[in-house]
Amino acid sequence: MIKKPGVGELALAVGALLGSPVATAQDSLPFPPTPSASDAKPTLQESRHQQRQAPSHLPKDAPNILVIMLDDAGFAQSDTVGGGIHTPTLSRVADSGIRYNAFHTTAISSATRAALLTGRNHHRVGNGVIAELATDWDGYTGEIPKSSATMAEVLKDYGYSTAAFGKWHNTPTRDTTAAGPFDTWPTGYGFEYFYGFLAGETSQYEPRLYRNTTPIEPPRKPGYHLSEDLAEQAIDWLQDHQNFAPSKPFFVYWAPGAVHGPHQVNAQWADKYKGKFDSGWDSYREETFKRQKALGFIPQNAQLTPRPAELPAWDSLSPEQQRYQARLMEVYAGFMEHADTQAGKILDELEREGKRDNTLIFYVFGDNGASAEGMEGTINELLAQNGIPVPKEQQLKVLNGMYGGLPALGGAKLESMYNAAWAWAGSGPFPGTKLVAGYFGGTRTPLAISWPKGIGADKEVRKQFHHVNDIAPTVYDILGITPPKSVNGVAQDPLDGVSMRYTFTDAEAKSHKPAQYFEVLGSRGIYKDGWIASVFGPRKPWVQGFSQFVGWNPQNDHWALYDLSNDYSQANDLSEKFPEKLAELKTEFDAQAKANHVYPIGAGLYPFLNPSVLARGDRKEWHFNERVNRLPEFAAPNLRSRHSSVRADVQLPDKASGVIYALGGIGGGVTLYLDEGHVNYEYNDLAIARVKLRSERPLAAGDAQIEVLTEPTAAKPGSPVKLTLKVNGEEVATGVTPFSPPLTFTASETFDVAQDLGSPVSLDYFDRAPFALNGKVQDLHISYLP
Repeated sequence: MIKKPGVGELALAVGALLGSPVATAQDSLPFPPTPSASDAKPTLQESRHQQRQAPSHLPKDAPNILVIMLDDAGFAQSDTVGGGIHTPTLSRVADSGIRYNAFHTTAISSATRAALLTGRNHHRVGNGVIAELATDWDGYTGEIPKSSATMAEVLKDYGYSTAAFGKWHNTPTRDTTAAGPFDTWPTGYGFEYFYGFLAGETSQYEPRLYRNTTPIEPPRKPGYHLSEDLAEQAIDWLQDHQNFAPSKPFFVYWAPGAVHGPHQVNAQWADKYKGKFDSGWDSYREETFKRQKALGFIPQNAQLTPRPAELPAWDSLSPEQQRYQARLMEVYAGFMEHADTQAGKILDELEREGKRDNTLIFYVFGDNGASAEGMEGTINELLAQNGIPVPKEQQLKVLNGMYGGLPALGGAKLESMYNAAWAWAGSGPFPGTKLVAGYFGGTRTPLAISWPKGIGADKEVRKQFHHVNDIAPTVYDILGITPPKSVNGVAQDPLDGVSMRYTFTDAEAKSHKPAQYFEVLGSRGIYKDGWIASVFGPRKPWVQGFSQFVGWNPQNDHWALYDLSNDYSQANDLSEKFPEKLAELKTEFDAQAKANHVYPIGAGLYPFLNPSVLARGDRKEWHFNERVNRLPEFAAPNLRSRHSSVRADVQLPDKASGVIYALGGIGGGVTLYLDEGHVNYEYNDLAIARVKLRSERPLAAGDAQIEVLTEPTAAKPGSPVKLTLKVNGEEVATGVTPFSPPLTFTASETFDVAQDLGSPVSLDYFDRAPFALNGKVQDLHISYLP
């Protein structure tokens, strides 16, 4: 037996090697030891020197995991599955693995993301509607409970490095200020690193970005695009991981804002599709349907459902309108190919690092169906969300007169979106679109899974019915992880999803998916044993305004019934032929709805009918200084439509220039600014109108007080507002807006003092943004008036 040296002996040995005397541990004590009873020398506790490693609970050579998810993509858009838009990366993943034609999301963004990350139903985890419309109904709080840990939390605890890039959309808007709390941000849900944006959308040129919980500004340089930035950031993170933690597996969640509105991409990408959509949406849908069958992606007996009566035939449009509508689709197509190409750069990096074979990739081609929220085709998508009807002819006139015509589409000065009929065409062969939870056009999306080391490439399409809540259980199954009963001391809810692993080797295996409900904004459905019962809901997403909600009673909704074994596209309603089966499914829906906090049906519509419910708290007065910036509009004072006063006490140099405050962005907002001493106030009415007030005389150097009054002209939401500009107590200009957005100017822009961060509210300083004030805002006093 070899005797280990004591601490003192080890110290002497080290000293001998170094050629200098070294005090022993005993000699180095700062005070004499307490004598023992026997007056013997004390025995020092020995310690074993060893390389310590955290214990691993993962199987040997556990795979890396990459989830790619696009936004608002549509079932029939990608050429991988028969569409007309080139998606080389989706094809690359599918060709190296397997593909699915009966995979489902929830029909809306926040809900799908919450279900994917937790493996649970979206209402169970508080995301029955998007975060911006969250209310106090149990299933609609917008906050994932700690009783439903995310996949990132679980994998991190098992030894994975975790990172998220792109769109988050799972933090309640009240929590998105610099005050937090941050436990509902990505870093509070298990992601060790986050680079992206919190809202449902953002400008692709001036995105409202965060690194972890710190707001950052993108570089203002020609050619910048968010999707490219997100790919570069992911690659940088992967390289850092390879340098510093090569032995750890990783989980990366890459979810760009594309192809959600606004549709923005540099012109060279849109120009690749010039002329390819000139035959219109009816022709595109029919041609895509033929290619889907030729590829074998959909069954040969599938039927193409007809165009809804509210959507116009392509041939009914004027030649000028056809060119406008075709260009909107060209921009969307370029946007999609561009985003898919950026995802390919991440795969390139995995191959360069030699990690591609052992990376499990889920490519979810859309968090819901294609979006019909562009209505007739629009230069500003927020018109629809606010229920503001502006005919397509008027919008085209504004486009030509204010923005320079068709070349402006896709650029930084507009937040455009294509016609709802393009979304319908891109959702074929199904009848619905995004926001329709009861029909597959809103919920069914292509899925490709690749893991060369664990899944053999197989072009046979997987037809098993599955849901986005099945991804987390699939990962746990592969890794041998039993879903934890407790995480961070909090008892966990059961998973609702099931593993898809059985489909990896057997394309014809019977589906393991039990009953699965769907519900968004009153549209709902229930799947069970190859049947689905469906309710379209109170609103057709392609019909303008909220009048459809008035008088709606979910008890009076028509439930349709479809036999999916013979009717892939929900073309034949069998509710009258099989009333017993329909009754069975309705009973199942009721049970699922009660278990998952879905009731009351239509709770997600509440903010549309009662916009005041979105007001956070009862605060009616603010004093801001120049430290206030990046305050999200949903958390900022309502300067759109509320009777209010904003009084700025400023100290200015001669010929002062710059923004005093701004709320919103290029798609809509308000801004008070100085230009060569002249006071300017602009109310950007969703890019359709720009009401401008200006002082005739410039301000002299020194102290000044500037006030803006906003007064609604009627109580009805959306009514015009009267604007009054005062300088040092003197009224200098007035104006009236055409309307006022009842919900929001933008989806992600902010309130800023002494500068205009993000996309600029006013075109007058577009090339000078953020147009920081060269004076000082001493106090900005905002108050709501009676």
